[in-house]
Amino acid sequence: MRALRILLVVAVILGGVFVIVDRLALNYAESEVAKRIQSRQGLTGAVDVSIKGFPFLTQVASKHLDQVDVGVEGVEASAQGRTVRISELTAELHDVRVTGSFSGFSDATADRATGTARISYEDLSAASESDFPVSYGGDGKVKVTGSVELLGRKITRSVLSSVSVVDGSTIRVRADEVPGEGLPGIEEQIREKTDFDRRISGLPEGLKLEKAEPTKDGLKISVNGTNVGLAG
Repeated sequence: MRALRILLVVAVILGGVFVIVDRLALNYAESEVAKRIQSRQGLTGAVDVSIKGFPFLTQVASKHLDQVDVGVEGVEASAQGRTVRISELTAELHDVRVTGSFSGFSDATADRATGTARISYEDLSAASESDFPVSYGGDGKVKVTGSVELLGRKITRSVLSSVSVVDGSTIRVRADEVPGEGLPGIEEQIREKTDFDRRISGLPEGLKLEKAEPTKDGLKISVNGTNVGLAG
């Protein structure tokens, strides 16, 4: 009985040591992955990485992670040559394959990923290349307000616009209706300012835009992808 008690005590101690070592290794890996993402994407904002699953060391041994959650602030993407700031980007990456060791891994790729990105209306306005500011219009719409000159008369209009995603990479903004009041050419002039397509590039490799949803806090964009590059 004494030998059994000693064995149990040793097992508990070893189990505690294993958990501590496992958590230390996990914290180190999360920090390293965050640094690699920041370096690869040229980010200046904060990067948060959370590796799911226990124990972590068995995942290290197999070089396969069940799930990695990533949160990034201040991503700078490109919209047809213009810089567009994405305020927040969060993603869940599943079945992540690691190349090399965790102390010096060369690459990591997720079989699939889902997430959301948010663009403020101020940044969306800048991307439109128009003097018509974009704001929240309610009911899943954006509002675009501005003025045009027609026959020596300044005409101000606010239009509600729908936002959609085209080809997995382009944000499309289209006014649902432009009140013309019988003035020839006013609709065409206003649409030249309010309607625009902007192709977004510079997101992590493999991620695609899926859906755009105007909210009070900005334009919320759903993203997904396969074979998404996590670091390198």
